[in-house]
Amino acid sequence: MAQAQLTIDLDALRANWRALDAKTRCETAAVVKADGYGLGAHRVAPALAEAGARRFFVALAEEGVTLRRILGPGPEISVFSGHMAGDAAAISEAQLVPMINDIDQMLRHVEALPGHPFGIQLDSGMNRLGMEPAEWAALRDVALSQNPRLVMSHLACADEPGHPMNAQQRDTFREMTDGIDAPRSLSATGGVLMDESFHFDVTRPGIGLYGGRPFTEARHVATLEIPVIQSREVLPGETVGYGNTWTAERPTRVATISGGYADGILRAQGPAGYLMAGETRCKILGRVSMDLIGVDVSHLETVPDALSLLNAHQGVDTVADAAGTIGYEVLTSLGSRYARRYTGQ
Repeated sequence: MAQAQLTIDLDALRANWRALDAKTRCETAAVVKADGYGLGAHRVAPALAEAGARRFFVALAEEGVTLRRILGPGPEISVFSGHMAGDAAAISEAQLVPMINDIDQMLRHVEALPGHPFGIQLDSGMNRLGMEPAEWAALRDVALSQNPRLVMSHLACADEPGHPMNAQQRDTFREMTDGIDAPRSLSATGGVLMDESFHFDVTRPGIGLYGGRPFTEARHVATLEIPVIQSREVLPGETVGYGNTWTAERPTRVATISGGYADGILRAQGPAGYLMAGETRCKILGRVSMDLIGVDVSHLETVPDALSLLNAHQGVDTVADAAGTIGYEVLTSLGSRYARRYTGQ
C-alpha cells in the first residue's frame, strides 16, 4: 500500500439511516453538511436517498448548490444558516429551503424571492441560531401566512438524555409552535434516541448515520488504513519524534506510518492514541507530526504493511476520546491525501 486508504461502507450508512428511521413514527431526514461529515457528499447523499431519505440538511447555501447537482430535482434541501446576504441566486437556482433565523433574514428572503419556499428556525434555549420567543411572537402570524415548509429548533444536550435542558427545550418549542400547521422538527441523532415526545414530525440525524455517538448501535462506516514506511529497533534511553517526548524504557520495535496532522489525524491524539493491527492496539509514540507517526509494534509477530486508525475495533469516538475531542471533529478533519474507496454500492 503506497497511499493511506479511507474506505466508506455505504451499506452500513444506509443501515444506520434505516435503524434510526425505525425508532420513530415520523419522517426521517438526513444531515449531509461538511461534505457528508467528511466522507464525500457525492456518494453519501445518493446512498441515503436510496435508503429512503427525501429531505436533506446542509449548513450553507454553497453546500446546497453542490448537493442539488448531486441529487437532482426532487429531494428537499434545507439550509441551516438561512438566507444570508448574497444567497438569493443560489437559493433560487438550486431550489433550496433556507431556515430563516431572524427578522432580517425574513425580510431579505421575501423581498428577494417572493413566494420561494422557506423554513423557520427557533431558539428554544441553545442561544446559537434561530428566533427567540419574543421575536417569533412578533413575526409568527406573518411567517405562518407564507406556509413555511418546516419549523425547527435544536437540542443543546441531547447526548445526555437525562439532562434537564432537553425537557426544558422541548417544552419551550411546544409553547412556541403548538397549533401551527407546518411540520415541526426538534431532534437530531440524540433526540431520535429519546422518547417520542422529542420526535415531532421530522427528525434530522447526522453523526449517527456515520457511526458516531450517541447512536451506540450504529454500524461502522469509515475505515482508515495507513501504510508503514519503515520500522526500527529503538534501544532503552533513545527517543522518538519531535521534542523527545517519548523515551524507550526497553527495546522497542517502532513502525513509522505515512500519516499525520496534514491528513487530519489530530495532533492532540499523540499522548493517548493508538493505531490498530486488526484487533490489536498499537500505541502511538511521541508526537503526531505533519506526515509521520511512530507506533509501537513490539508485541506483533511481524510488522504489518499498514495500521488502521479507524476500523471495526476502533471507531471515531475512541479516536476522539484519545484526543480530547468528539467524533464529529475526527470525521470532518479527514484529509484529502487519502485514496478513497466506497463499498456497498
